[in-house]
Amino acid sequence: MTPLEFLQRLAALVPRPRLHLIRFHGVLAPNAALRSQIVPSEADQALNIVDADGDRSPASTRARMSWAQLLTRVFAIDLTTCPQCGGALTIIAAIEDPSVIIKILTHLGLPTRAPPRASARLDAFLHTA
Repeated sequence: MTPLEFLQRLAALVPRPRLHLIRFHGVLAPNAALRSQIVPSEADQALNIVDADGDRSPASTRARMSWAQLLTRVFAIDLTTCPQCGGALTIIAAIEDPSVIIKILTHLGLPTRAPPRASARLDAFLHTA
């Protein structure tokens, strides 16, 4: 097999962008009439969660996670506990106004602009290989 033939066969295995790799048919299809009777809803799944005491947790009304939970999950930054004493913290505000953010960072002596991005260097890539 020539290198070109190998690349053609390899490229044929790569799925197209934004194409779902799993397709459901029959009763599990997205628009199937009986799907709601087969697939449990989020409320049903929340009712099936049992605590260590044997109590069932109440059904969750929110499907999305808060941004604090997402930061904890992705970056391991826990915004709900105090780093000094371990007590519970409450988020009281999120500052989004750029002028206020610049004032706070200036007062703290921190840079107000992000560092510039380094350009991609092809020579650095070629020398590491």
